Amino acid sequence: MSRLQYTTDIKLIRVMCTGRVDLSFVLRAFAQGKDGVFIGGCHLGDCHYVTEGNHHALHMVLLAKKLLKNIGVNPERLRIEWISAGEGIRFAEVVNDFSKKLKALGPLGKGEGIDTGGLKIKFEALTRLLPYIRLVETEKLRVHFDTEKECEEFFSSDEVDKLLRELVVDKLEVNQIMLLLGERPLSMDEMSEALNLTPSEVSRHLGSSARQGLVRYDEAQQRFALA
Repeated sequence: MSRLQYTTDIKLIRVMCTGRVDLSFVLRAFAQGKDGVFIGGCHLGDCHYVTEGNHHALHMVLLAKKLLKNIGVNPERLRIEWISAGEGIRFAEVVNDFSKKLKALGPLGKGEGIDTGGLKIKFEALTRLLPYIRLVETEKLRVHFDTEKECEEFFSSDEVDKLLRELVVDKLEVNQIMLLLGERPLSMDEMSEALNLTPSEVSRHLGSSARQGLVRYDEAQQRFALA
């Protein structure tokens, strides 16, 4: 049996297999202000449905951790553990340990130094990009691994970091800028501070977006705005 647990109010969602835990579930929990997400599933190699759903869940979690890190959220707020239905004591121990970890990290956003508005923009931008992220995952990252260690080594590799930077991260940062400018015109420094991006990163994205006709510079306000 698999479990998806949201901390703070200790809400528990039960599904038949961790393979059914979609990335959107994890992002929705964080977007709603939950401090952490816990996923518990059958031990690897012990799938009840012969679908290797737990391998899929591990793959999804490692990708999600990469995405969280790229928007400035501590990836330790997401945790996956292998716990059988007969390991009730261990389940309680693991959840208690995770709760202590979250308490040490502090509330979501506050612990990272991101205000509520900035956090909302980051998760909205990430959620909007999900269909594209799924495409990238299917075409570039869908690799089978026999062991958890092999999967972790793959996702921690320079190759995956480079791939995500080239195909996902830039689009994610541009999405955040577009969402911010959708609220009001802003200066480069204001966008940099709101999104925890360097001025050079913001400048690069504004330049490419301007060339595509997405943004313009308002001389009167001395701010950037949507075109």
